[in-house]
Parts: sequence; structure tokens; C-alpha cells
Amino acid sequence: MGAGGRMTATEQGPLRYGGCGNPLHRSPTEKPSFTLSQIKKAIPPHCFERSVLRSFSYVIRDLLIAALFLYFAVAVIPKLPLGLALPAWPLYWAFQGCILTGVWVIAHECGHHAFSDYSFLDDVVGLVLHSALLVPYFSWKYSHRRHHSNTGSIERDEVFVPKPKAAIPWFTKYLNNPPGRILTLAITLTLGWPLYLSFNVSGRCYPRFASHFDPYGPIYSDRERAQIFISDAGLMAALYVLYRVAACYGFWWLVRVYGVPLLIVNGWLVLITYLQHTHPSLPHYDSSEWDWLRGALATVDRDYGMLNKVFHNITDTHVAHHLFSTMPHYHAMEATKAIKPILGEYYQFDDTPLLKAMWREAQECIYVEPDQESKLKGVFWYRKEL
Repeated sequence: MGAGGRMTATEQGPLRYGGCGNPLHRSPTEKPSFTLSQIKKAIPPHCFERSVLRSFSYVIRDLLIAALFLYFAVAVIPKLPLGLALPAWPLYWAFQGCILTGVWVIAHECGHHAFSDYSFLDDVVGLVLHSALLVPYFSWKYSHRRHHSNTGSIERDEVFVPKPKAAIPWFTKYLNNPPGRILTLAITLTLGWPLYLSFNVSGRCYPRFASHFDPYGPIYSDRERAQIFISDAGLMAALYVLYRVAACYGFWWLVRVYGVPLLIVNGWLVLITYLQHTHPSLPHYDSSEWDWLRGALATVDRDYGMLNKVFHNITDTHVAHHLFSTMPHYHAMEATKAIKPILGEYYQFDDTPLLKAMWREAQECIYVEPDQESKLKGVFWYRKEL
């Protein structure tokens, strides 16, 4: 255990599943023998350097590709025969949704001050990009930072906070079957993101109503409230632009060109976050056991195939991201490779195909409870028995 654990990886192959061949092998929960500073020393120093030009190159590339897809939708598809136009629209929605998810990830990077060395520039770029995707930039920036500060804590984490068995809703047992899981996943992937922003669904329990759009809500401190107003203003400006576009071209034109791709962006965002923090191998902790390092390690890297690059590797470098969130994405792969030997069994990777992983986690990860025979009553694991 500790800086090397029971590693079986070689220089040619990645460490996976904590060094075991079983993706459900539990992560260690003991306090690791390595420290955050030791992990950082293993990473080449240049990985922490942020470049304005390089960061903007990814923004420009993604926006140019999105513009090409938009041109295809508005100038090419209408000229196609009906037999070709009908399948062309779903292709446009899928490709545009994936590219705009990459734009979303860059805006998320701005919120972590990982885009450049200039906080003001990061906030301007993040505000513009996130507002264009109907995300309240500062509101989510602050709640997401608290997620990073409290990852793995069942009391203070901000999103996808698992509940103990006694706290799960009464109707859960009626949805614990294939049709129920399909319905739950469908609602989660389509409505999960707006429900979280608007009503804090699946978020941390607050003593009163919490919403990312409420500057005076319990999520935010007094010094943050002015920036929540700015987030709301950014959304209002984006909605006004969309209103004017709909007035010129029609509501259903806007839905086809912008609305459906945005729905796909939201679905990817929820799925990526869900699979990063929901896995049978990952522990959660109460205040008696939680500490920042073990909490940050309670996440898993996933393999999305070619989409890893489209999503700027937020999918397969999430462990490194939680350890060093100000590191730009274009250094994260190199950093991940460097820290694997240090983390040993504490590093979790699962390359289970996405649909299979999504279904398995929906089936296996219903609530959390500590092991009855364990002395560590503050360590919680996912259960499925109702």
C-alpha cells in the first residue's frame, strides 16, 4: 500500500483497476503513505505551465469545426433529398453536440484558472463560452470548486452525492428494474443538468432552497453574490440573442440547429460527471474518515475512445484533474502517466464500454453504506440490495 502499492503495471502498460484485472476491485481507503507534494514532484514542471496561445488554439479549433457543422446544417442539409436529409440531421446533432461539449470543457477549465495565467482573461472567456451554452459561469465555477474541495465527502460534496439507504426516496424500489433504470437514465441525461442548476437535484443538501441562479441562495457567500448576478446577466444576454434568432428564422429552426445539440451537450456533461464519481470501486467518507487527498482520489478515469480527444481528455485524466485542477488539459495525459507509479492501487481506471458501464453503475450504485464487519464505519461503499 502507498507509493507503489501492489502494482503490476509495466512500463508498456497502464495501471488499471488498482493493479488488478477486475474493474470492480475496491480502491484502498487507508491514508496513503505518499503526499500531494510527492505526487507533484513526479510530474514534469512544464505540465503546470499555461499558454494563452495554446489554450486559445483549442477554442478557435473547436469553434471553427462547430461553424463548419453549422454551415452543413443550414446550407447543405436543406438541399439534400428527403431520404438523405432525414439521417443527416441526427448526424449533425451528434457531431455538433460532441464538439460543443469540448467547448464546454474549455470553459470549465477557465473556471479552474487553468486556461491562462490571467484570472480576468479566464473569467471573460469562460463567461462568454458558458453563457453561449446556457451555463451560469460564475455560479457553477464556485459550486464546482467546492466539489473539488470536498470530493468523496457524503456530507459536503456538491454533486452526485450518494445517499445512505435510509435516505433514498420511497419510489426507488419501484425503479430498481430494467424499465425503471431506462426511465431514470433517460430523465437524468436529458433533464439532469437543468434540474441540478435550477433546483440542486442530486446536489448537496442545504437547509433551504438552493439554485445556481439565486445570488442570495445558500450555495454562495456574500462576496460571491455580485458575480452570480453577472452570470445571470450573461444568460439573459444569450437568451435574448436566441430569441432574436428564433424571431428571424423560426422556433423550430433554432431547435434543430441549436436546441438538440445543446441537449446532447447536457447529456454528455451529466454522463461524464456521473461515470467519473459513480463506480463500485470508489469509497465515500463521512467526517470521521474524510481527508482531501483520499477524497480527491475517489474518482475514476474512463476511456471514451476517440471522444477522449474531442472532450480534451477530461474523461481519461480526471484523477490528475482532481489533484491539480489548475493544470491545463493539454498536459494532463503526460501528468497522468507520471503519477500512476506513485498512486499505485489508489489510481482507478476503467475501460468498460460506455453503455455497459452506464447500465452497470445504474444497477450497482443505488445507495451507500459502511461494511458491517469493518472497523472503519466512516467509509461508505455503493450497494444495490433494497
